[in-house]
Amino acid sequence: MADDFERGGSPLYAGLAREHADDPLLAELAGDRRARWEFPLRLFGGVHYLALAGLAEHPWNRFPDVLREHRDWLARFVAEQPVQTNEVQRSWGMLPGFLIVGGGGMPLDLVELGPSAGLNLYWDRYRYRYAEHEWGPESAKLELAGAARRPPPAELFALRVEVRLRVGIDRRPVDVTTEHGARLLQAFVWADQEHRLERLRRAIAIVREEPPELLCGDFVELLPELLAGRDPEALTVVFDSTSLVYVPEPDVARVRAAIEEAGAHGPLAWVSYELPADAERPYASFSLEAQVWPGGERRVLARLDGHANWLEWVDEVAA
Repeated sequence: MADDFERGGSPLYAGLAREHADDPLLAELAGDRRARWEFPLRLFGGVHYLALAGLAEHPWNRFPDVLREHRDWLARFVAEQPVQTNEVQRSWGMLPGFLIVGGGGMPLDLVELGPSAGLNLYWDRYRYRYAEHEWGPESAKLELAGAARRPPPAELFALRVEVRLRVGIDRRPVDVTTEHGARLLQAFVWADQEHRLERLRRAIAIVREEPPELLCGDFVELLPELLAGRDPEALTVVFDSTSLVYVPEPDVARVRAAIEEAGAHGPLAWVSYELPADAERPYASFSLEAQVWPGGERRVLARLDGHANWLEWVDEVAA
């Protein structure tokens, strides 16, 4: 994980991960978790939460002491609190997919799988830059940009969309209108990445103006019924961004089957920003994929990193 933190641009977390990897207390806090790579994300998130709440001053400079001082609290946090990284920068990675599937003129009804607080449900309200190309309202309170190593085609950015409905399904949705909810999202941002924290705070302010509908439950179970009741007068766009990585493969297959079944009975689109099935590390190259029904052809649109800091357009039919 230290290597992944380093590639993700967090020298603080990379250094701590290497320095304390053999600490017996960390092994004790981790327990017998199956997804071992997720433990550092939960642990650092817990320590960051304590710092944001004013309960642990300068925790990164005295990391071992903080672990021991807050041992019981951190053990509960690690055991009970799933990773809630509602990275709004991923909207920059997904926008080209939304424009490809939703630029046909129909209003869009959005359904996000694992939305956390639903910040990415508001992708149409942000401003974007891809090299010399721009998209989105000029008056937007948040602008997103990244390294477009091979930018999407220019004609995409002439398309306009109308979002009519925003719904998310999450086992533990986060209410950012509360102090705890907003702090929790900030806690899972890597503490030495101030630009991400500032971006997140701007997105939270936007979402607080009109909070989305967030359903509490398992999207594997709830998605089929939600799709069965969709409005044929709109294009329902299901999307996910690094949420399926936390779902067992049999359940991922169920999600795909539910979407394909629904697509056979009316217009539907799916935009997915996930790790390829053969990826070995959680911060390897991700794929942006899109499918539209009728038809259902699956296209790999771009390669990205886990936080959408960079994008390389490929647009090829998936194998």
